[in-house]
Amino acid sequence: MRSGPPEDDPVGCTVVVRRERAGTELLVVGRAGEGPAYDGGRTWTAPAGRRQPGEPVLAAALRVLAEQTGIEDTDVWAVDLSGRWALLAADVADDVRVRLRDPEHDRCAWLTPDEAALRTGPEQPAVTRAAAVPRVRVGFRPLTRADFPDVVAWQAQPYVARWWSDEAGDVADAERHYGPALDGEDPTRMWVVEVNGRSVGLLQDYRVGDHPDWAQLTARPDAVGVDYLLGDPTWVGSGVGTRVLWAYLRDLVVPHYPDAREVFAAPDHRNAASLRVLDKLGFTRGLWFDEPRAGGRVDTLVGCTLDVARVLGPGGRVVTRR
Repeated sequence: MRSGPPEDDPVGCTVVVRRERAGTELLVVGRAGEGPAYDGGRTWTAPAGRRQPGEPVLAAALRVLAEQTGIEDTDVWAVDLSGRWALLAADVADDVRVRLRDPEHDRCAWLTPDEAALRTGPEQPAVTRAAAVPRVRVGFRPLTRADFPDVVAWQAQPYVARWWSDEAGDVADAERHYGPALDGEDPTRMWVVEVNGRSVGLLQDYRVGDHPDWAQLTARPDAVGVDYLLGDPTWVGSGVGTRVLWAYLRDLVVPHYPDAREVFAAPDHRNAASLRVLDKLGFTRGLWFDEPRAGGRVDTLVGCTLDVARVLGPGGRVVTRR
């Protein structure tokens, strides 16, 4: 859990690079020893390095990857940014060319996840975690009314319904709740997330200040608010949700609101899974506050903020191709 971190957290990053041949292979690099034949005491790691003062986490990961392996212009995504050392990953083409540019490393190898875990020693937990996230294609498209039956089905999932009980009990509810945004009467942007070409969840973003009651509750009128649900249980608990939200923030949210310094989300204080996803994306947990709901219910929420400059940098996305 990240709560009030020092400005320089995380201090560095590891980028686990994956390719698919006969199966998943991970890239490891070996520190230079006493000549090309030397192997005693050699340290093998995934590409990793320290973050420079003031450098966004994403920019640091891309720089480390380019400096140590020559791999550039690739899709680097967050696995877990909540600790002192950030963990990210990148999926590359089978024929990617590795060029060891950093004199500290003089050899590399592509290994199975089990082999890489053994070779990297102390880094084994990080390598294993990144290797376990399913390799998927993530995409986004605007929500349409044709998606309302799916939205109803997603919100009926037990792990979603506990937190999304008032929005779309049926298609008529979905029309009342989401129709104004689709018609341009509400500035909220609505999205469907696709994993491997299949619609699996709902996302929305908005300027908090465009919703005065919410702005007063959250005390974040200048932030960009986001809400999210992953309605297909196939991907729940796999790390895919974290990857989806990272791509959404980097590619759609931050570029659309270039003046925004913070992205804000406020899960229920009991929603441990949602809070953990935000932790892994580099959000900072803040004040708890109460939100009145229908029927006299009051939900206690946790305000979580993402410092855009610290994590993603200006404009969000650094690379332009996948």
